[in-house]
Amino acid sequence: MSTLSIQNLTKSFGDLVVLDNLNFQAKEGEAVVLLGPSGCGKTTLLRLIAGFIQPNEGQVTVDDKVVSTPYEMIPPNKRQMSMVFQSYAIWPHKNVFQNVAYGLEIQKVDKAEIERRVMEALKVVQLDGLAKRYSTELSGGQQQRVALARAIVVQPELLLLDEPLSNLDAHLRIEMREELKDLHDRLGITFIFVTHDQSEAMVLGDRICLMNKGILVQEGTPKALYETSVSVFAAPFIRTSDVFRGKGGGKANGAITIDAPFGPVKVAQQTDVVEDASGDIPFCIRPEWIEMDKAVSADAVNVFKAKIIKRVYYGRHIHYVADLAGTIIDIETPFDIEVGVGTEVSIALPPDRCVCLKDD
Repeated sequence: MSTLSIQNLTKSFGDLVVLDNLNFQAKEGEAVVLLGPSGCGKTTLLRLIAGFIQPNEGQVTVDDKVVSTPYEMIPPNKRQMSMVFQSYAIWPHKNVFQNVAYGLEIQKVDKAEIERRVMEALKVVQLDGLAKRYSTELSGGQQQRVALARAIVVQPELLLLDEPLSNLDAHLRIEMREELKDLHDRLGITFIFVTHDQSEAMVLGDRICLMNKGILVQEGTPKALYETSVSVFAAPFIRTSDVFRGKGGGKANGAITIDAPFGPVKVAQQTDVVEDASGDIPFCIRPEWIEMDKAVSADAVNVFKAKIIKRVYYGRHIHYVADLAGTIIDIETPFDIEVGVGTEVSIALPPDRCVCLKDD
């Protein structure tokens, strides 16, 4: 297991700055997810860590050893890292055993040791009965497991995964992300996992690094990013969030009253990010934190009338879209609260669930 340190890392391709003075660390045995939209720089960062490309500025350090600078680089095969690619990169002319054994053969490991380690790796990924099959005889999930076995058989200190679940169907993605989580817990290898899928990031990450346009927007535990997103970009990207803005009416008793388009709202979370409590302030609330209809208590504050304009059944909850004095708002409720389209309802935005945001 290794620690990873990214220090002032910048990477440009011509005039395009892909990574801009990036800094973060991965602790020994930690699973860090690089999350962000396409083009935000997360795969470029993974390739810099692996040693496939060289930075323009800054450095990559593994434990106490500098492995990449603008002036020199340790080649990928000398870094004690393995990488699982989005396409899996499995050789069709080799069977499962031969695919997994390839890295050990390159390292000139003894034949008996190769046999032992390959079978052990296949057992870890639950493919020990398929050693003689070829890739054309495997499902997508099995091919992904072959790529994982090939990555872990060389006993890397750092495992890099570049959207390895993106080619799987929805059901298999859910199944495989749970298996990846279990695999990390069993092996204790430091994981760096790239994805644009928020659900994958929440399940797999001990810590999430949210990226946008080559910069690190926010980092923290999945719970921290979900409950206290810091910016107008971060809040809806982590998951559906109702984002509003209005003019601040000043701070009192740890809360700020914001004059939103549908009325005054008391906001009590993350008020320290607001520099001007009387200026233009964005804020948000998650749809499942909104109280609706009979869930609105008699002493609730931030209570408004809204009209239901859409209802969608999701199996585990009901999703409503409502018109709140001309502002469209998303609401999620459990099944004991069910109303029809066209119904006027009371909704409440609990102040301790309303979060002040920064503009990006």
